[in-house]
Amino acid sequence: MLRGYYRGVDGTLTTVADTDGVRRALADPQGLLWLDLEAPSPEEASVLGDVFAFHPLTIEDCLASRFDPPKIDDYSRYLFLVAHGVEEYVRGRELEPAELDLYLGANYVVSCHLAPMAAVGRLLERCQRGGTVLDHDAGFLLHTLLDGLVDDMLPVVDELDETVDRLEEEVLADPQRSTLQEILLVRRNSMRLRRFTSAEREIANRLSRGEFPALVREEAHIYFRDVYDHLVRIEYLVESVRDLADGALNTYLSVVSNRLNEVMKVLTAAAAIFLPLALIPAVFGMNFANNTWPPWDEPWSFGLVVGAMVALGAVMAFFFRRRGWI
Repeated sequence: MLRGYYRGVDGTLTTVADTDGVRRALADPQGLLWLDLEAPSPEEASVLGDVFAFHPLTIEDCLASRFDPPKIDDYSRYLFLVAHGVEEYVRGRELEPAELDLYLGANYVVSCHLAPMAAVGRLLERCQRGGTVLDHDAGFLLHTLLDGLVDDMLPVVDELDETVDRLEEEVLADPQRSTLQEILLVRRNSMRLRRFTSAEREIANRLSRGEFPALVREEAHIYFRDVYDHLVRIEYLVESVRDLADGALNTYLSVVSNRLNEVMKVLTAAAAIFLPLALIPAVFGMNFANNTWPPWDEPWSFGLVVGAMVALGAVMAFFFRRRGWI
């Protein structure tokens, strides 16, 4: 899907929906064009090379189904950025980041993504309502897209934090194997977030320190610094979630180990009680000629042996109980 908006010198906002409209918008150096490509067809993607003359390597990154790591490349007359975002957290599933590829030129911003993205959708709706999205320069528009992408991560991190809190309560109450699997999943999700937020933090840092004066004006540096601060906060929260997940994992292992120790203690105590009880019938069950005691032909002999076994078991159980072993 190819869609875009163009703000002319007089401030009028028009819709761009084909290649000819893109060419006319680019011909105005004082205007501003935002072109968005969502899951573009080969014909729609051809505008990247035929009209904008972007480098083939960047076009390949835009159209590839694989996830490229976040980065920023300087091609002199334009910048190419790869950013990742996460918009939804579903319990019991791995996070699925979405990739947003961006081109920043002197009078245009081109965004390309293979799946719908909330940050892009919100800006498109603002443009449809005649909002002020394109009232500034291309650098400010780039900041708006990146800022929306980063802001969508915060609810996801908060939900991960709440999930860890709930898992800690489950571990202490009744740890199950499913609890362990969810702890490991939260840990993997936090590590995945950590990997691409740290790279995006470096992108925002480079945009905020005046490394690209031809395309990013000095007035826009403070806005990219704000994005950088948000990413630092997210990175800190993700580190905290990962530490909490590690703590929940250690707690789970400790609780399971303690439960196993309790079971083994009970079984050991039972074996210690029944071992001497098995010794008594073993001794008196041997074949003696004349001196067997108690005499098995007496009516009270069986009761005496059973009573002795019960008494010995009761004494040992009482002793173990007094020592706190069972």
